[in-house]
Amino acid sequence: MYITNNTILITGGTSGIGRALAEFFHQRGNQVIIAGRRQHLLDEITAAYPGMQGIQLDVTDPCAIDVFTARIQEQFPKLNILINNAGISRPEDLTADTIDVSVARSIIQTNILSVLHLTEALLPTLKRQPNSTIITTSSGLAFIPLAAFPTYCASKAFLHSWLQSLRFQLRETSVEVLELAPPYVQTELTGPDQKNDPHAMPLADYIAEVVQLLSKPTPPSGEILVKRVEVERWAE
Repeated sequence: MYITNNTILITGGTSGIGRALAEFFHQRGNQVIIAGRRQHLLDEITAAYPGMQGIQLDVTDPCAIDVFTARIQEQFPKLNILINNAGISRPEDLTADTIDVSVARSIIQTNILSVLHLTEALLPTLKRQPNSTIITTSSGLAFIPLAAFPTYCASKAFLHSWLQSLRFQLRETSVEVLELAPPYVQTELTGPDQKNDPHAMPLADYIAEVVQLLSKPTPPSGEILVKRVEVERWAE
């Protein structure tokens, strides 16, 4: 993957890892499009980074994804990097007398179905480019689940498996498929406390190491693993 002269779409681009990647790639001279639910954050970020584009998208709405992908294909025909980063995480108590299945449903819709939908809709555009890349954010918890977050961890394990199949099926095309598996990082994924948790990896440190890895030849597995997540990745 080249880290300059790209047209890059990043979902979940208004906070955390997505926003940090958007800022980095914009500073490297790429055309960056961020997608997110909150219009005020899209406006705030694009105002701070002239030339960056922001488009509102609720990834849980299949109709919205269809409208969004049609707009992307029309306005950005040279799109060559898709970063599937939108995701949510919620704890679930499966020992409770009453279990709210809507929590699991929302995680599956956001973390799995929206990724499949968006990727498959944009694949024709990506395959037309001489070199293109799909990066999808999974998690170290795909390999060692945290029991309090069962559906979240399972959703990331699903993505890991699905990406292996996608990578194999696209092996004869111009599209490389990468899995970005973060450790516990200082973002607000699970709430405000995570952003300041000293046990979490500082976001700036994580992005710096990821960028360094992306600048090197891609490993045969297609997995982008910082040192801190290796203990989870290979624990089995």
